Amino acid sequence: MKGFFSNFKGDAFGGLTAGIVALPLALAFGVSSGLGPSAGLYGAIFISFFASLFGGTNTQISGPTAPMTAVSMLVIAGIIGANDGNVEKALPAILTIFLMVGIIQIGLGAIGIGKYIRYIPYPVVSGFMTAIGVMILITQLLPAFGYYPKEDEAFVNQFKPQAEEVILNKILKDEAGEGILVLEDFKETIKRAENISHDEIYLEAVTLSGNAASGVMGAIKSLPNALSNINYLELILCLVTIVIIYGFKRITTAIPSTLVALVIVSGVAYGFGLKYRPIEEIPSGFPIPNLSIFSEFSLSSVTPYIFTALSLAFLGAIDSLLTSVIADNMTKTKHKPNKELIGQGIGNSIAAIFGGIPGAGATIRTVVNINAGGKTKLSGMIAGVLLLIVLLALGPVASQIPAAVLAGILITVGIGVMDYKGLKAMPHMPKIEVAIMIIVLVLSVFWNLVYAVGIGLVIASLMFMKKMGDVTASKSKVESLEGLEGNNLKESVWKDEINIPKQLKENIFIKHLNGPVFFGSTSELQQLAMQIPETAKYVILRMDRVPYMDQSGVYTLEEIIFGLEQKGVKTHIVGIQQQPLYLAKNIDIVPDLIPEDRVFKDFDSCIAYLNNAIEEDSTGSKE
Repeated sequence: MKGFFSNFKGDAFGGLTAGIVALPLALAFGVSSGLGPSAGLYGAIFISFFASLFGGTNTQISGPTAPMTAVSMLVIAGIIGANDGNVEKALPAILTIFLMVGIIQIGLGAIGIGKYIRYIPYPVVSGFMTAIGVMILITQLLPAFGYYPKEDEAFVNQFKPQAEEVILNKILKDEAGEGILVLEDFKETIKRAENISHDEIYLEAVTLSGNAASGVMGAIKSLPNALSNINYLELILCLVTIVIIYGFKRITTAIPSTLVALVIVSGVAYGFGLKYRPIEEIPSGFPIPNLSIFSEFSLSSVTPYIFTALSLAFLGAIDSLLTSVIADNMTKTKHKPNKELIGQGIGNSIAAIFGGIPGAGATIRTVVNINAGGKTKLSGMIAGVLLLIVLLALGPVASQIPAAVLAGILITVGIGVMDYKGLKAMPHMPKIEVAIMIIVLVLSVFWNLVYAVGIGLVIASLMFMKKMGDVTASKSKVESLEGLEGNNLKESVWKDEINIPKQLKENIFIKHLNGPVFFGSTSELQQLAMQIPETAKYVILRMDRVPYMDQSGVYTLEEIIFGLEQKGVKTHIVGIQQQPLYLAKNIDIVPDLIPEDRVFKDFDSCIAYLNNAIEEDSTGSKE
């Protein structure tokens, strides 16, 4: 317990800061999901608290994230549509699926799947993240313009014929359930049809219009209507929010610009009595468990979504563990991947029971927490408690936030979540990796997120197998990367390294890279920085036996070299082959991080160069 509170001041400040950053995002993700702002807030409260308490990354801040919300939105829309647009009727099935997501994650952690999550190639991740950003941008265009299809009477009226057909089908289904044969008793069908009111038809048309305008394709089809029915007040509120978010960052980053925009724009809109559209009402009081998950459970209602729940669980696992790696790099610690999955699963399970949307480790919130002083699990728990206090004390106030403000916040999230690093590198990456990224991007936006990732993984795996077959065919010698035994390297010394001068041995560290450096070997590659002794001033990377590098591998190498250069450790490369050198030059590892005079064809040239450099350094220090 003493260790738990060993950094109380830093954890308190980190947790409070991360909680403040999470507040507007939680509300925005809740609205975007289709379950309302309270669902986002409940998810942020419970996932943040319990994922921190039971997880394996001390500084991780968890909650609803853009990727998880994007997939959840599809699940929610599908089930609500299947339940005639009745959210209350659909809610037990929706929350049951979210509960399944948490349980699956607990199972994944328990059987040790966490250590395998790293085998996701970079082009797939890049295409997926960019797709998430594009989807958020497109789906937020309608609320940014202040256009809501279900409230457009002309648009809704187009669905009245279809609504009548749906209602008639319901009547026929009810009669079949009662044992009434339509052809034998057609008068009964006519009698029931005559009792249908115009209001019933209109309500059904509203549901159908909402379903037709949902998602990316629905938003694109509804865009002409939105442009001809712009609510300029809503548009101005949205644009001002975006301007403040980006503009305030130029003034200071000490205060989250998202929160500043939320408070300023909402305060002005409410204070001046502007006739804006507020978000849905946030219930006051402590969240109440939704026991209908258990009392109204129906296997038939969730069976079609079991694969989606599994995919959502894996997505949350990937999202969280990628953030864990970032936290490790910042804190120089090592997370426990399987324990982290169990913690995320517990958090998502409890959030689902209380009506929250699922989430994962959030990169921005985690970075904010670390920079503000958070070091232990207590920081994430404090963030969750802060959000609970906001809910209990400021629920009615938060209900007055303009919907356009949250649309503006989500637009900035969509812009920020896209992988610009991967997009900029497209002209210089292997064509097949670019193709995979584009395929995942296009299929995710216009078809199905989950299937798109699966297809991307299959293509990446097939291409990797082909590449390795080509390497083997050309008689390239491929050796596996050897690990660590305690703190001692198990690598053998190469022949040309035996007679290194003693003065050099005290200052240099040699690392052998054997075989292809691809997405499956990046974890081992990241261990490199931890293996280098503090006494080393120069590092030699021997790449004589690396015939091929993919995008994941070259970016990992870039991060490692950048970290070494920041510590004042100069990196030298020996024997790099044509394909890896091409990538290194095109993403500017050479010459921006490593000057060309530190890239050598053979080991002897490198040693001669270092010998002169060390002599010059020692001469200069003596003088």
